[in-house]
Amino acid sequence: MRTEQRTIKIAGLLALTMAAVAQQPERPSFEVASIKPGDPNERRVSLFIQPGGKLTTINASLQMMIGFAYDVRDHQISGGPTWLDSAKFNVEAKAPSDIKIPPGPEGAGQLRLMLQSLLADRFKLVVHRETRQQQVYDLVVDKGGLRMKDTNVTPGQRQGLGMSGRGDVTGTAAPVPLLVNFLSQQLGQSVVDKTGLTGRYDFTLKWTPDPGTAAGPQPGADAAPPEASGPSIFTAVQTDLGLKLQSAKGPVEMVVIDSVEKPDAN
Repeated sequence: MRTEQRTIKIAGLLALTMAAVAQQPERPSFEVASIKPGDPNERRVSLFIQPGGKLTTINASLQMMIGFAYDVRDHQISGGPTWLDSAKFNVEAKAPSDIKIPPGPEGAGQLRLMLQSLLADRFKLVVHRETRQQQVYDLVVDKGGLRMKDTNVTPGQRQGLGMSGRGDVTGTAAPVPLLVNFLSQQLGQSVVDKTGLTGRYDFTLKWTPDPGTAAGPQPGADAAPPEASGPSIFTAVQTDLGLKLQSAKGPVEMVVIDSVEKPDAN
């Protein structure tokens, strides 16, 4: 009798699990997509989205595409082949015409899911997420007080971050999460927002990048080089922004590559 009850209970759990899986929404996919090897003579490296649900890359690495698809930085991607960041690809992909892709974060989120589907289909990419304890930086307000200018957003106003040179970034009506993301790219480690700031801010941040560091958005080819005698990014964050980066340990969400293959060009 007990064996029969146990069998019925296990069967019931399996049925509930299968029903839960069946109810999960299917991940959206691009309607058409072309993947070709990058041009070794092309210096540009970019991944951008356009109105109408179009995604284009120029000489983008698999690491770069995984970063966008799963909304993580390079230091949050673990494992993978030796060509993860060296092989370059040009991608042209478009969302189905019957799916309206709204502007802003919501539309970008839909395109991230479509890129996940494309990577799984064409690169045979299999990943899983896990959380690891790693070195992070806590971003806090410095004891000397905030130096960024609190501003109101006006209709049609340009918002975000702009670089006029390596080690020279200007924020216009920029929220702190955008700054945190930028600092994380520059430092190659996760930055945790502990400022408590919820507004939008104008600021200029100037520092001398370490040799060989070029993470995040890049300035144009004719941009002026940084001053060799300038401050470090840690000092500049404190003196220019009135914030402070403090070393700490914390949980970091990782995307771990289980398997992947180079795609056939089409």
